[in-house]
Amino acid sequence: MLRHDPGCVGLSLDSEGWADVDELVRRAREHGRALTREQLVEVVGTNDKKRFSLSDDGSRIRARQGHSIDVDLGLGPVEPPEHLYHGTATRFLGSIMAQGLRPGGRQYVHLSPDHETAVRVGRRHGAPAVLRIHAKEMHVGGSIFLLSENGVWLTDSVPAEFIEFADRREP
Repeated sequence: MLRHDPGCVGLSLDSEGWADVDELVRRAREHGRALTREQLVEVVGTNDKKRFSLSDDGSRIRARQGHSIDVDLGLGPVEPPEHLYHGTATRFLGSIMAQGLRPGGRQYVHLSPDHETAVRVGRRHGAPAVLRIHAKEMHVGGSIFLLSENGVWLTDSVPAEFIEFADRREP
């Protein structure tokens, strides 16, 4: 709901993606989805990907990245390291190497800081493949990179000339 379709329960997000916790709980229940404040706090605290955050006072919640709806995460440009990584499934390699990486239904292309994380991401989609992105070179050429609170790098797109096949690992 917080990343893709808050309207499915009649919830509204502010321009930065924040939702009122009490309203989220109430609207989820009204739509047959059992949810408590305690469960939300547990998800925020224990999610291995740190996808969500609570406001300092605990009254609001939002997804840190991965939105398919327009949200201003309030992130400023950051100079990336020389290389970042993208985990995908081997079946997508032909298209990616020809067309580059595009956000698809999301706001940004998601990149990982290291090879191991990219392998885990790629496994979610099938037999994993890891792509090395020449991020520093892209940055020098004018591409903007953002760094989400949970360490995921974000950029608008990655042209094919900045992508190198790193390796393929079977799950």
